[in-house]
Amino acid sequence: MLHFTEKELADRRARTIALMQDRGLDGLLMFRQESMFYLTGYDTFGFCFFQCLYLGADGRLALMTRAPDLRQAQNTSMIQDIRIWVDRDGATPASELKAMLSEFGGAGKTFGIEYEAYGLTARNGMAINTELDGFCKLIDSSELVSELRVVKSPEELSFVRRAAALADDALVAGQDLTAPGAFEGDILAAMQGAVFKGGGDYPGNEFIIGSGSDALLCRYFTGRRTLDAEDQLTLEFAGAYRHYHACMMRTIPIGPLKPAHVDMHSACVEALEACREALRPGNIVGSVFDAHAGVMDRRGYRHARMNACGYSLGAVFAPIWMDFPMFYHGNPVEIRPGMVFFAHMILMDSDKDLAMTLGETFIVTEDGNERLSKLPLDLVHK
Repeated sequence: MLHFTEKELADRRARTIALMQDRGLDGLLMFRQESMFYLTGYDTFGFCFFQCLYLGADGRLALMTRAPDLRQAQNTSMIQDIRIWVDRDGATPASELKAMLSEFGGAGKTFGIEYEAYGLTARNGMAINTELDGFCKLIDSSELVSELRVVKSPEELSFVRRAAALADDALVAGQDLTAPGAFEGDILAAMQGAVFKGGGDYPGNEFIIGSGSDALLCRYFTGRRTLDAEDQLTLEFAGAYRHYHACMMRTIPIGPLKPAHVDMHSACVEALEACREALRPGNIVGSVFDAHAGVMDRRGYRHARMNACGYSLGAVFAPIWMDFPMFYHGNPVEIRPGMVFFAHMILMDSDKDLAMTLGETFIVTEDGNERLSKLPLDLVHK
């Protein structure tokens, strides 16, 4: 069930080991599911429990997980050494991790660890620190694999493009159903269904939908409503294929078109084009945000814009599809070919209770960027 050749996975591990060696690490303790998937193909949501993938500077690889993920790892990854910690009252998987590291000659060594991981709770992190105190040295290396993941291979980009096609399908399905009297649940079902029908996956987080005053919200929340004769609907969603994401964002006015919506949309289009101009190799990630803010502030929307305007995308797992790095002022990460970014232009005017958004996914190329959606940027209203 590997989605990449064993050679590509081996090359990724070799680059990871080279980076570890450059930083004086004898091994890496991974708790990010994204890292595990990237290096081995291992695909699971079992990271919600204690689970650690070890990669040594000598190339040794071992996974510590629970019994339900034994066959999951065998069927989806190339990992051969799979250690099971047993569910029981008083179980201490951190001590079993120490025993495994001791078996590998880890006493006195220096290991990187992914502290910044949804799969490592504060309680488990403290248990690991306690167990390994005096046994070895731990260095926070949470971004080490992410630094490699941020530039996509041609094989990865083929999955990103497929995800983008599914996002287009989802938007068309959602727009077709949007009208006065439409039920938000039907719109969501059509959009997510379009992704599944195209062979796609659940995204890293829920599709975001909000209408009326809730069109000004940027997060999913439970509870569905029916659209009024005069309304506004904000949609933020992703096509996902082999866990690779391509996101989009739109606000659709319903009923008589307000001049304010038209002007806000015009500002979003202008800001998006400014971001595209900045999104090129050699620039820093922070320059894309500055381009966005410059347009929005000049157009009189400083009060309505966000303090970030997008982020990288890749193969990510719940609870969120956002990846490293993010578009915000001063972010020094250099833009390089093969990076994938979602740029979202968001205006939320609380005083006027009006929303307008426009979001697209781009691949950075050698001389600029490639817009992945095939759909127009025109304002759609129903």
